[in-house]
Amino acid sequence: MKRIYLIILYLMMASVLPTQAFTIVIDAGHGGKDPGALGARLKEKDINLRVALALGALLEQHMKDAKVVYTRRKDVFVELSERAAIANRNKADLFISIHTNASSGSRTARGTETYTLGMHRAASNLEVAKRENSAIILEQNYKERYEGFNPRSSESYIIFELMQDEYMKQSVNLASKIQREFRTTAKRADRGVFQAGFLVLHATSMPSVLVELGYITTPDEEAYLGTDRGTTQLSQSLFNAIKKYRGL
Repeated sequence: MKRIYLIILYLMMASVLPTQAFTIVIDAGHGGKDPGALGARLKEKDINLRVALALGALLEQHMKDAKVVYTRRKDVFVELSERAAIANRNKADLFISIHTNASSGSRTARGTETYTLGMHRAASNLEVAKRENSAIILEQNYKERYEGFNPRSSESYIIFELMQDEYMKQSVNLASKIQREFRTTAKRADRGVFQAGFLVLHATSMPSVLVELGYITTPDEEAYLGTDRGTTQLSQSLFNAIKKYRGL
């Protein structure tokens, strides 16, 4: 009888205790004095922020146990180390860094791609990592803070080849779902899932991805990225992928 009473008491307590939040840190890449990639009319930092805020709104409205944390909610400069630190301080379950791609040699490149931390399997992956990591040059004392890391030097990236990422499988799982949603929900060209040495992913201690929403240097992609339709479809794709990653 006592055992039955204890079970009933436990169930009653469980029904009133709050469930632990699933914390998602959304990182809108660049910002403030760092505009990111530039198109004919748009700046990467603005596209990233619009999609980040739209994704956060979807999560807050439709994923009741989600706690959404932003690395920035307005046009301000946030150091790469601080972006990762925000995720770590909040003990995040997921970290999603949102970016927009660019191509110096083509005005026809198009499509989305998602990166996880890992070795540079192709020269093009290394070039993307160099471009996104170059934001640290705008930080004071970046050489000391990042222990001599030079975002423009290929040699600096050798350290990433020695890393064992505890969360690699989960990160790749999420990245694959994001790319599938970009293809099916947003009807964007799927460029695939890649690995590269992004500093903002290197310092996080949870499953982490970096998404490239499209090419700001391609006229029709820039036009799409600047529309409400583009913001809605891309944020919905990310939301759907997170939902499926969680098995909801």
